[in-house]
Amino acid sequence: MLTIGELASYAGVTVRTVRHYHAKGLLPEPERDHSGYRRYDAGAVVELIRIRTLAKAGVPLARVRELLLAGEEEFAAAVAEIDERLRAEIEERQRHREHIARLTAGDSLALPPEVVGFLDRLRVLGVDERIVGVERDGWVPLAAHSPARVREWAVRKREQLNDPQLVDFYVTLGQALDRADDDPRLVELADRLAAYITRMADEQGADYVDDADIEPPLARLMDTLAFDTAPPARRLIELLKERGWAGWTKLERVEPVRGER
Repeated sequence: MLTIGELASYAGVTVRTVRHYHAKGLLPEPERDHSGYRRYDAGAVVELIRIRTLAKAGVPLARVRELLLAGEEEFAAAVAEIDERLRAEIEERQRHREHIARLTAGDSLALPPEVVGFLDRLRVLGVDERIVGVERDGWVPLAAHSPARVREWAVRKREQLNDPQLVDFYVTLGQALDRADDDPRLVELADRLAAYITRMADEQGADYVDDADIEPPLARLMDTLAFDTAPPARRLIELLKERGWAGWTKLERVEPVRGER
């Protein structure tokens, strides 16, 4: 006969664990001997090892007793069910690990690879990091809103960077960040940007300039992100409207505002 300490040692658990299993009704408590001590037989060791094995496999203690009493087919079905649950939990934890890893991944935290590639390309071309930040912050809500299309838009935007005029616009916009709203170079930039947008719309169609199906509230949010990071953008919008283009996130062709140029 075994003491509780010897039972725990043979089964590879602690005495506290044995007492816990007693409290849960998983392992029957033996009668005490004449000295007042519990004494366990060899069968208790086997039973305790089975309980420990099921518990270590992730079986909830509430089900351990049920499985110990189950028939062969029922036990096999229950084990298969537990295995499937564990597999799903492992996959979920793996996704959590990937998300945690992305916390140190900069732009890729909330953006697909195509957008990250576009942002990296801007950096290679020498675009001011503040402008890259404006682009990144705008892509984040857009990616959340239209995940099915954002990759397509990002690929197109990266292709457009083959146009030296667009690259020049990005570089010049970065230079404009430190200028006052009345800096005449903003007017020059607006002229160049309006000319570029108009040419692109005439050659590729209006949908090429803006085919993003974005609700006005989201567009306003993205505009606000741009204005907060690059205040001259607000003045550029005013100047663009005088040149026949309204909006920032969503561009629309409009009648030029007369008398303000």
